[in-house]
Amino acid sequence: MAQREVVVASSVGLHARPATLFTQAAAGTGVPVTIAKGSDEPVNAASILAVLGLGVSHGETVVLRAEGDGADLALDSLVELLSQDLDADEGSS
Repeated sequence: MAQREVVVASSVGLHARPATLFTQAAAGTGVPVTIAKGSDEPVNAASILAVLGLGVSHGETVVLRAEGDGADLALDSLVELLSQDLDADEGSS
């Protein structure tokens, strides 16, 4: 099982737009991915309700895990995504 820790860079954490982008990316990896905050139980990273339920704020560390072929590549792409402020260009034209 592949695992990565990442600090969430989005200014609002994993809420609204960042959570949607993250869950869509997790679903698109083609491998089962979970996300956990602190000692909380891991949840399905492709489930918007489960991810929102974690209540992840800006600057908090989450643990991503994946299994199967392509797990490392999938986690690397998700870490890169969460390392960006996904709200940075919201509202700009």
